[in-house]
Amino acid sequence: MPDVYAAITEVDVATQERLAAILELRAADPQQRAMLDSYLSEVGFPPAARALEIGCGTGPVARLLARWPGVAEVVGVDPSPVFVAKAGELADESGNVSFEQGDGRALRFADGDFDVVVCHTVLCHVPEPERVLAEAFRVLRPGGTLAVCDGDYATTTVALGEADPLQDCIEAVKAGFLNDPWLVRRLPALLRSVGFELRGSHSHGYLQTDQPEYMLTLVDRGADALAAWGRIGPELCASLKAEARRRAEADEFYGFIGFASFIARKPG
Repeated sequence: MPDVYAAITEVDVATQERLAAILELRAADPQQRAMLDSYLSEVGFPPAARALEIGCGTGPVARLLARWPGVAEVVGVDPSPVFVAKAGELADESGNVSFEQGDGRALRFADGDFDVVVCHTVLCHVPEPERVLAEAFRVLRPGGTLAVCDGDYATTTVALGEADPLQDCIEAVKAGFLNDPWLVRRLPALLRSVGFELRGSHSHGYLQTDQPEYMLTLVDRGADALAAWGRIGPELCASLKAEARRRAEADEFYGFIGFASFIARKPG
C-alpha cells in the first residue's frame, strides 16, 4: 500500500489535520524531546547559524531549533499546505522561524545557503530519499552539518507474544504510512554516496507502557487501514482499538520503536 505521507498533497484535508494533531502529540512526548536534544547537541551550531528543516510537518523541531543557542534563523519546508499552515499558527511568537511549502527533493534555495540541515523522521516517507540527501548536501555551506534521525520502523511492535492480533495493526501502519520501514539501516551508505562524511551515529529506544498515547494512535491507524482495505469489518476494527485500550488501562500495554540518529558533515 502507498505511504500516505509520500502523497500528502493528495490526501483530504481532514486526514491531514488528523495527522497534524498526531505529529504534535508525538513531539510533546518527553522521550521524543530527549532524543531530539541528544542528537542536536552533537551538531555544533556556529554563531548566528542559519538552519533548514526538510519535512518539518507542523514545525515542532523547527520551533525548538529557533530557540537553540547560536541559531539565528530557521526555515521549515514541507509538501503539505495543511501542515505548513499549522506550523505558521503555532510559531506566531517565533520571529526567527518561517515555513513554506516545498519538496525536499527539489529545494528552491541556493548552493551553500545553510549552516545546518535537519531531517527528523522524514526520509522513511520519501521515495528516492537519496535526492533529499543530495539537496541537503547542495544547500549546506562547505563544512556544514546534516543531522538525520529516523525510526527503525521494522522494529515497531505492540505484541505481547506470537500471533498477537494487535501487531497486525502495526504491520498495516508499516504498509500504509511508511515508504520504507528499513530505510534507516541504509542511511550511512546513502549519506556517503552523496558526499557526506559521517561523524557520529547513535541508537535511541522509544518505549511506551503506561499512558501510551502515541502508540495507541498507531494501533488506531492500523486498524482503520485494515478496515479501509476490506481486510477486516467494522466490528473487529473497533475491537482491536478497544483491546489496546484495555491493555493500557490494565497496565499490560507494551509499545516499542527503535530510532537512530546520524551526524554528517559536508567537506570543506
